[in-house]
Amino acid sequence: MKSQQAIDTIIRLARVVSVIFVVVVIFILLGAIHYFRPGFLPKRGEHLTPPGEVITSLWTAPDPAAISDSEEGKSIRYGRDLIIRTSAFIGPSGSLSKKANGMNCQNCHLEAGTKPYGNNFGSVASMYPKFRARSGSFETIERRVNDCFQRSLNGAPLDSSSVEMKSIVAYIRWVGKDVPKGQRAKGSGLPEMKWLSRAADRHMGKINYRKNCSVCHGAEGEGQKNLTDGTYLYPPLSGANSFNTAAGLYRISNFAKYIYANMPHGATYDHPVLTEQESWDIAAYVLSMPRVKKAFIADWPKLETKPVDHPFGPYADNFSEEQHKYGPFAPIEKFYQAQKTN
Repeated sequence: MKSQQAIDTIIRLARVVSVIFVVVVIFILLGAIHYFRPGFLPKRGEHLTPPGEVITSLWTAPDPAAISDSEEGKSIRYGRDLIIRTSAFIGPSGSLSKKANGMNCQNCHLEAGTKPYGNNFGSVASMYPKFRARSGSFETIERRVNDCFQRSLNGAPLDSSSVEMKSIVAYIRWVGKDVPKGQRAKGSGLPEMKWLSRAADRHMGKINYRKNCSVCHGAEGEGQKNLTDGTYLYPPLSGANSFNTAAGLYRISNFAKYIYANMPHGATYDHPVLTEQESWDIAAYVLSMPRVKKAFIADWPKLETKPVDHPFGPYADNFSEEQHKYGPFAPIEKFYQAQKTN
């Protein structure tokens, strides 16, 4: 009898110790996340608003002149410099690494990631970490930055604990410091555009490209280099030194929006130079140019979440890769809408 009581006591103690052990492990993990991924967890009293809630006034970036002279300020300024002059540090002639294609981050994220509807960083700090269907997981800012290094810069990921990564993240957080957590600033990312009722026309795109784009980006999309240091004054849109086929801008809708709101030089979202149709057609022509092919086989683990203009299969539908790349997209979108209602 006493032996059974002793066994029962040992079992109860083991359960208590197990619970304490699990609680301690959880606290250690939370502490590690807070230390290595600052900003991953909401601060005390900070409540996440529903995703997609948009601040109604147009977002404007803080003034770089206001960056302090503190150690944190030095990190922010270095991060900004890395965004503006990426290839001077990381590129074919980079002082830190040669593992990138020679483009700068601000070739895609205009004006150091501060231009309204110029693919800016305004809502990155407020919305990350967040779930992304492309990876099928929650992603940190560091993961998002490395996506750009591997896809748009066709290079190698940065060490997440490196000075360069920490400085880039510090700058991105500083740019979006005035946007409340969980909210998205008006002017973030790219503007909305309606689908074309037809497929984008590469032939018309070539005509309009030669007319509006080639003076800066070259007749064949080769870009234009600075004579002084060999870095790109205007980035290449094709070939080994341009973004690869896994980049976000290789989706025609993203590229068409980017062109419409920002190109040619001097255009803005509220004073565009090109029409929406011209932007779609130019995007189609540029994306038909040769470039490095790179596949991430883990992308889009759920096929039904792929964007309708994702240019590579497999798909959860029977539409061709050609139609997924150039359109028309409305029939594909209608198919998936019907699947949701069934």
